[in-house]
Amino acid sequence: MNPQTSDNLQEPVFSKTVIEMLTVANEYCLFLEKANEYPKESILSFLQKICPLIYLKASLLPDIPDANDDAAGHFVTEEEWESIVSSLHAKFGEDDLYLYLDHHEKSNADAVKASLSETFADIYQDLKDFVLLYQKPQKSSMEYAVYDCKRLFKMRYGYLLANAQQIVHYLIYNEFVSGELKDLWEE
Repeated sequence: MNPQTSDNLQEPVFSKTVIEMLTVANEYCLFLEKANEYPKESILSFLQKICPLIYLKASLLPDIPDANDDAAGHFVTEEEWESIVSSLHAKFGEDDLYLYLDHHEKSNADAVKASLSETFADIYQDLKDFVLLYQKPQKSSMEYAVYDCKRLFKMRYGYLLANAQQIVHYLIYNEFVSGELKDLWEE
């Protein structure tokens, strides 16, 4: 099925927003698969830029109301997930653990310990499954890939992106902020 034919341009699964999300998701996955080749600073810089883009592109995905869950597919193995976690954990070291507020309970928010390496591996799993399922030649697979990517964004990896983004920002700019504040206090 060629997504460039004029008949297909009306199909939500071939829309510009889906193709852009697919491109960004693929870039994220390819980078994380080779994260062990990059220094920590390069990984953080990449995540600083791509995570907000993933969040934006996922929020713009079209609704696919009639997605057939018979077309569902999960491709990332536990070993692949663990490989991403291990690679990132080795890079992040003592900066891997962080706290975030869990707002799932409406009565109060509790501080929860999390791991950047596991957070980014969980996002990887959702996005890699999206990319691989979308590449199947059946339209029903593509529809379910988009449907599931948007559903998982709302339920899981949107929260993960938002929580991890502030930690990435802190890790990149901590020394600058600490230095600026120190300079202000000394004046």
